[in-house]
Amino acid sequence: MALATPRRPRARDPLVLAPIVEPVIVDAEVEPDLADLQHLAERLRAGSREALEEAWTRWSSLVYTLALRSVGDHHDAEDVTQQVFVAAWRGRHTLRPDRGTVPGWLVGITRHKVADLHAQRSRRARDAAAALQVLPDEHGPPPDEALAVRLLLADALDRLGEPRAGLVRMVVVEQLTHEEVARRTGLPLGTVKSHVRRGLATLRSHLEEVSDDDPR
Repeated sequence: MALATPRRPRARDPLVLAPIVEPVIVDAEVEPDLADLQHLAERLRAGSREALEEAWTRWSSLVYTLALRSVGDHHDAEDVTQQVFVAAWRGRHTLRPDRGTVPGWLVGITRHKVADLHAQRSRRARDAAAALQVLPDEHGPPPDEALAVRLLLADALDRLGEPRAGLVRMVVVEQLTHEEVARRTGLPLGTVKSHVRRGLATLRSHLEEVSDDDPR
């Protein structure tokens, strides 16, 4: 299915890649030139940047479409597309022209990158839930207790200090991904992940201490 408005992944690597182009509908009766595909694979494996650019021109829309169908977000799909081609370049020695084609190889890389993104989303959801699961009452706290929990959470966030408190708020309250937080703040992705992980751990520890001190 062709994309109505193809988007361009943002470059985060020295590789300079052209914008994603409108997918071309090819006659189903026209088979690809297998010799041409094998030659392209051999050139890419040998380190030809021209071969990488050709692969990008021919299949970046395919990778983007597959990613978008799975992750459901244009920005994440752009990031996955960029990651796939960077990974393809860096791992070109794993390409086996005698065992498969470049598009098939790219699809395999795409599946791995999409799986990585889903795993990251699951970890982020677990971290957020762990930080907010303070009162174990299965029926939920009364309104006044819920308000108290929110106030305690706000106080605990303030105690984290900046930039950690702000980063945790973006992830827990605004539900942003680590990549989105890094883009918004300009901080390195690893720094964002470290701050969020430690901030959530500190929050949970602080709130559990308060809960343990409850005289109920």
